[in-house]
Amino acid sequence: MSPYGSRTELIAKPRRFGVRWLWRRILPLLLLIFSGEAQADRIKDIARFAGIRANALTGYGLVVGLSGTGDDNLDYTVQSMKSTAARLGVTLPPGIAPGLKNAAAVIVTAELPAFAKAGQRLDITVAALGKAKSLRGGTLLLSPLVGADGEVYALAQGNLAVGGFGAEGKDGSKLVVNTPSSGRVPGGATVEREVPSPFAGGGAIDLNLNESDLSTATAVATAINAAVGGGTATALDAMSVRITAPTDVARRIALAGQIENLEVNAGAPPAKVIINARTGTVIITANVRVLPTAIAHGNLTVRVTETTGVSQPAPLSNGQTVIVPQSSVSIDAPPAHVALFAPGIALADLVKAINALGAAPGDLVAILEALKQAGALRAELVVI
Repeated sequence: MSPYGSRTELIAKPRRFGVRWLWRRILPLLLLIFSGEAQADRIKDIARFAGIRANALTGYGLVVGLSGTGDDNLDYTVQSMKSTAARLGVTLPPGIAPGLKNAAAVIVTAELPAFAKAGQRLDITVAALGKAKSLRGGTLLLSPLVGADGEVYALAQGNLAVGGFGAEGKDGSKLVVNTPSSGRVPGGATVEREVPSPFAGGGAIDLNLNESDLSTATAVATAINAAVGGGTATALDAMSVRITAPTDVARRIALAGQIENLEVNAGAPPAKVIINARTGTVIITANVRVLPTAIAHGNLTVRVTETTGVSQPAPLSNGQTVIVPQSSVSIDAPPAHVALFAPGIALADLVKAINALGAAPGDLVAILEALKQAGALRAELVVI
């Protein structure tokens, strides 16, 4: 016999997956995660070398081939069309504006990754700049993409892939799904200029942590010195570790690769309680502590019911029939539960106690905020 009973029993007794059932299943997992030994992290997962980052590229372009959903003779779109035609050797007669329902001015964006080489392909995003209703079926004409320094780093062109669509009736009714005024061109840009490598020059290399932490910076410096040699790494502050590196580019890259794969025991994060006020989501870290506190939680429900009655006069009297409003007020106040927190209560006990009160996510937010105001919550309360 299966410990879960026969198949007939399972079908006849469906389980209710409520909030309490979920807490009973999640709590052992939380205890396992937060009570276990600290796990070592690779340096590449908690830090980045200075200078190794992506660079934003932006450009202005023109999309053609639209099915009547373009900018419809906006001045700058007309100017762009004339300039494009002039570069191709076509001169439009003065005073004649081309019909531009099938063209749209757009902004083109891309991300140039670190160590990108000339000829490498990049994905680009195209978004309408004017009043174009949809870019579906359009083709982006050759557009330069510039960086923050004003230099051209890539050239973009290609057919757009648009995920949304729209439809409009003559009576003004409109239906729009997703965003048809923007799209992407996979591999639509070609890199023309390379960004200088941060390993090209001599001198020290800085390693920046993803999260500021003094103990983690010290642990990273200690791990590097143990693997490479004493005095190689020095923790500058809670964010940066400076590494003495050789001047040869190949040796510098080899050293960086070796350091990235070293494992360190990162410092425990500070005690935090993160609350998403819009969704009621609450995240509690392992180091949260609560001072001796008592919490009472109860739900008070007041119901007011309005009904209408009719008052009839006595027979042969001079009275009048009138409508009489009737109100009924009832109060439902279930007994409140009180939870007492002992000194230094940990995450597991905190979750158990609040769960025993029957608190919904919204009530949990209110309880944690009250604990913080009372000075009993030894953690940073972050509301997002």
